[in-house]
Amino acid sequence: MLLPPGTPDLEVLALLVSVAELGSLGAAARRHGISQPAASMRISGLERRLNLWLIDRGRSGSVLTDAGQIVVELGRPVLAAALALTDGIAALHSPVGASLRIVASTTIADHRIPHWLTALRKIHPDLAVVLDVANSSQVTAAVRDREAGLGFVEGPHPPTGLGSRVLAADELVVVVAPTHPWSTRRRALTTRELADTPLLWREKGSGTRETVWETLEMHGTPARPAAELGSAAAILATARSGTAPAVVSRLIVAHELRAGTLREVRLADSLTLTRKFRAIWHRRTPPSGPAADLVELAARIESARMRPK
Repeated sequence: MLLPPGTPDLEVLALLVSVAELGSLGAAARRHGISQPAASMRISGLERRLNLWLIDRGRSGSVLTDAGQIVVELGRPVLAAALALTDGIAALHSPVGASLRIVASTTIADHRIPHWLTALRKIHPDLAVVLDVANSSQVTAAVRDREAGLGFVEGPHPPTGLGSRVLAADELVVVVAPTHPWSTRRRALTTRELADTPLLWREKGSGTRETVWETLEMHGTPARPAAELGSAAAILATARSGTAPAVVSRLIVAHELRAGTLREVRLADSLTLTRKFRAIWHRRTPPSGPAADLVELAARIESARMRPK
């Protein structure tokens, strides 16, 4: 298999993701143990390689361009797969060869799993973790069919017939482009208004879609989607164009809200959009060993993250 010309180096891709998460080229450089000029040169090299402008460098920080945001969202699962690859290779050097296969929904895989696996590696340094990424419906099916021993899903309810544990609550927010009429509205958005508006929806089987649909369905059948898109990157890019509002996890859109490329629409007190992050498993084989440790670590990390600072 030959990689196509222009394929980015994983280390500089990880550096770009750090810029997105930290909002600063300097902070990203410190995370990666390099100088800020070196980090800037590596990002510039990536921009030349991809022939894309990825970062808007300003006095107040570094803001990703639309293209940069899309590259970051596309790159996250690639980096997660690289992490699984290095874990698998490490296992080849281990006499025990212990491994753990997990499957997770996209939001959890991109934004939470890396933190959990970092903590798990401290107590199981020789463990090989294999991570598959799918939507919540597909994750549930994989665990039910025993294709994976442990899954992580998002949604309003636990999957029927499986064991589960709630790890965290995830807030969903309504976002629009700065040019959208809702970006300057003063009146809070009601459930009825949201239900009557064509939105950007994720594909069927997505935990985000299930949560939003269930909330809006209490006020009748939601309006026909403005578009159905299969990834968070596509949702955000389309929302930035001003096509329609989107409902997404605050985890996914936090950087864009800080940068002002998307704006949050204030919701009426009666409109609550939250879902649960859950670990799920087959009832006959509850988590044990490293799998149980991963669930416990994830719960602790998420509990600490949710505490008021």
